[in-house]
Amino acid sequence: MNELILEITEISPSELFGQQNANINLLKKYYPKLKIVARGNRLTVFGDEELLEEFDKKFTMLMEHFVKYNKLDENVIERIITSDSRADYETTESSGEILVHGVGGKKVKAITVNQRKLVDLMRKNDMVFAVGPAGTGKTYTGVALAVKALKEKQVKRIILTRPAVEAGENLGFLPGDLKEKLDPYMQPLYDALRDMIPHETLASYIEKGVVQIAPLAFMRGRTLDNAFVILDEAQNTTHAQMKMFLTRMGKNAKFMITGDPGQIDLPRRVISGLKEALLVLKDVKGVGIIFLDDKDVIRHRLVKEVIAAYKAIENVE
Repeated sequence: MNELILEITEISPSELFGQQNANINLLKKYYPKLKIVARGNRLTVFGDEELLEEFDKKFTMLMEHFVKYNKLDENVIERIITSDSRADYETTESSGEILVHGVGGKKVKAITVNQRKLVDLMRKNDMVFAVGPAGTGKTYTGVALAVKALKEKQVKRIILTRPAVEAGENLGFLPGDLKEKLDPYMQPLYDALRDMIPHETLASYIEKGVVQIAPLAFMRGRTLDNAFVILDEAQNTTHAQMKMFLTRMGKNAKFMITGDPGQIDLPRRVISGLKEALLVLKDVKGVGIIFLDDKDVIRHRLVKEVIAAYKAIENVE
């Protein structure tokens, strides 16, 4: 009897195999002449050589589907196992503006006109500034584009960073080690990633350095090659910090800088590095700039009302 060993890498075996190995049990029904054993991140299959070759091809297609869509169900397995070729099972549904399929197959799209413009700018430029108020999807769209680039092997890693500005709190008095002190600043970046990359896979990526989340100060002295890099909350950078960050750009790198000039937490008389960069780089070829506004707010409907109400008060003042 011949043996086939399949190693599951870069994706979560438990999620691929299904709850209580439901997907594996389904495969056993389609291949009753094979003995299929799932253990850890390895699938061992015993049987005739010809049948093992077929199983190898079909299981590879199943893994490719899971990597792309983060989802595998009974219908997909049936389509792949019973199809004669790859083209027969692939969905005919147009992906349209879908950037990436998130956890559970969630479709992450560029929804508003300006978000679609942001996606288009990112395709055409290696450095893009996305500026606008809270809730306009700047960071979320950026993370989706980064995950898409990683999945399509356009880059080898994702680097997400923020300036750790002490907005009313002194970091030194917060409990925990340096990582625990800084993690709250990075939470929105973690939240976006958790929407798009399964938990176990994300943990593995972070452990291996494929996904890096760090405060801006940690970028000093680095050259960022083969990476999709996002600088979030860039309105809180100083002149020196912004210049330092922009000059980290290495070969085959994509840089996205997001920020809201209306939420600057810097000390008075300190010029925002984002505001300055928008003026200095506005005519530089290869640099794209997009301004998002209230129409791009995609959070709860009340967020638009809140922004409008505060804007009315600020105008009166």
